[in-house]
Amino acid sequence: MRIAVDVMGGDHGCGVVVAGAKLALEASQDITELCLVGNENEIQFALRQCRLDDARVCVVPASEVLTMEDKPVLGLRKKKDCSILRAVELIKDGKADALVSPGNTGGVVAAATIRLRPLAGVDRPGIATVIPAPNNDFVLLDAGASVECRPLHLLHYAIMGSVYSQQILGYARPRVGILSVGTEDVKGNELTLEAFKLCRQVAAKIDLNFIGNVEGHDLFSNRVDVVVCDGFVGNVVLKTCESLATGMFGWLKQELTKTPLRKAGAFLAREAFRTIKRRMDPDAHGGAPLLGLNGHVVIAHGSAREQAIKNAIRMASESVQHRINEIISRQVAQAGELLAASAVVTAAAMA
Repeated sequence: MRIAVDVMGGDHGCGVVVAGAKLALEASQDITELCLVGNENEIQFALRQCRLDDARVCVVPASEVLTMEDKPVLGLRKKKDCSILRAVELIKDGKADALVSPGNTGGVVAAATIRLRPLAGVDRPGIATVIPAPNNDFVLLDAGASVECRPLHLLHYAIMGSVYSQQILGYARPRVGILSVGTEDVKGNELTLEAFKLCRQVAAKIDLNFIGNVEGHDLFSNRVDVVVCDGFVGNVVLKTCESLATGMFGWLKQELTKTPLRKAGAFLAREAFRTIKRRMDPDAHGGAPLLGLNGHVVIAHGSAREQAIKNAIRMASESVQHRINEIISRQVAQAGELLAASAVVTAAAMA
């Protein structure tokens, strides 16, 4: 398979992304071509620095960079030759199967949505973020692509998240829930109430294991595998979880080093702490797929280092291998047919 990598948008520069690409190539023979997109001189220098001499590597020049400070749509209009656009165009032109970018998230979403277009039947793509919990990893969708959604969008997110959880995380029948303020079907706002009805209406016919509403305290208690919400709520949840994890580890370290006795206890429990740290390491997944588009796109964190880039490329490869988009398209089409048939029956009954 052919993977395009935007090497210019990350916080740590081109060299770190290229080094991560080297790790990905060493780990996988399934990658037939890896296109490094960005400033040609910087890429060539980085290739020499990390001694990457692989026939599968090609360099695609791009003279501009969409920075984190650029407003996504305006920046894309002004910077026609930025690395994000050039990388997206490789997919559009059939020269790459997937894209990985640690660049401006809004820019990646905008460029991919405009140039690749959503899958048939899908109105809005969604960012699917995998969040570790004590007994399961759950998918949060949408994590920030669309802050304003309609009920149908949440149904599509439920389908996308379920497919991703099945194919990539390996859950046979992932439990899908809508994030709300109560588990009862009468709790929530207009968006979640209507989305609940749509999900329940099509769940049995498309094999969607919809469990209803879930609350915030359900996320880490092994009650749900796919958490559905709009991008505004999802991004707040994601950033809160990240901040809480960082804060708790810092707080714990501070308390465990206050006395010799606590230090001794921390030493005895060090393997447990290391296990938790490994489970919570964001580099383990490397990035978040942008689902629902005519192409496979993985958004890596801006602060991603080599291991995260490697895993983001692996994630993109797995999405291509598992034909995620084909499965999503099929299930979205089935859901659309069911809803259309139901609307016809309802209109006939009211006539």
